[in-house]
Amino acid sequence: MDWTLALARLIELNTFVSVWYWLAVIVTWSVASNWLIGVPFDVLFRARKLGEVELADLEALVDINVRRIVSMNEIFAPAFVALIAFALSALCVMSFVYGFELAQGLLALAAPLTVVVMVNMRLAHQLHAVPLTGRTLVRKLFAVRLWTQIVGMLALFFTAFYGMYYAISSQQFF
Repeated sequence: MDWTLALARLIELNTFVSVWYWLAVIVTWSVASNWLIGVPFDVLFRARKLGEVELADLEALVDINVRRIVSMNEIFAPAFVALIAFALSALCVMSFVYGFELAQGLLALAAPLTVVVMVNMRLAHQLHAVPLTGRTLVRKLFAVRLWTQIVGMLALFFTAFYGMYYAISSQQFF
């Protein structure tokens, strides 16, 4: 195999056989499972394992991010929902009607991420209505992180399964 052919294969834009797409998928889900309502997982982990100072830091970060998310939702929620609905609808049409591979890959990434964003928004509104503190807050955040990881694992499984099916059926490997 010629090195120019190998380089061209590395930067091609076919979604499901591209290294760049799978790197983007891995990084996206890594970031999504590491941050809950703007709070990094290491802060949550330290609050669970260590002492009261770390727990106070977690409570402060959660309070700041909850107020920020709720205030942004009050201002931009209709526009945000309309934009997301339009983008997902456009990706669905381009994926299923026109068979555009890049749109299929983006839809496989964006649809489950929308679920994760909705879970985070719901959590922020719940914590705004009924603030939690201490170990109850830590348990709630760990539960949401677990659901985020479950959604991510299912999304990765189905994306990989569909990507293999697409690559084999379109004979991109042969």
